[in-house]
Amino acid sequence: MKRIALFPGSFDPFTKGHEDIVLRGLSLFDEIIVAIGYNSGKSQRYFPIEFMEGKIKETFAAHSNISVQTFSELTAEFARRNGARYLLRGLRNTTDFEYENSIAQVNRQLNDDLESVFLITSPQFAAISSSIIREVHRYKGDVSSLIPYKL
Repeated sequence: MKRIALFPGSFDPFTKGHEDIVLRGLSLFDEIIVAIGYNSGKSQRYFPIEFMEGKIKETFAAHSNISVQTFSELTAEFARRNGARYLLRGLRNTTDFEYENSIAQVNRQLNDDLESVFLITSPQFAAISSSIIREVHRYKGDVSSLIPYKL
């Protein structure tokens, strides 16, 4: 049975930290689906979802076992529909752990075949967050060292 992992997030934008988690996840999973979700808690995206979908596909073009999809439903249900039995998540710090632990518990309750797998962010990417990148970009700062593609 193929080990398929879902790497869900709003990815607004997708960072080098996200890229690192996906690439490291390839040693654990046969296939990874980067799933860009429409987050109901965020009223408006900074980067259009279609733009980010294209940039993430471009980032992983050399990897046939990494795909990119968008979704607008419960993550647990999207995973079920795509045959993903694992959720891949990155943790930068204890705050991330607290947040991700709660989500993992609910996802497991909604889909008992779904296991969350957490990878600790590589040290050089621990300070990178999408919100920091948005703020730097908004004020015309250089974000090229923080993202794996050209804007």
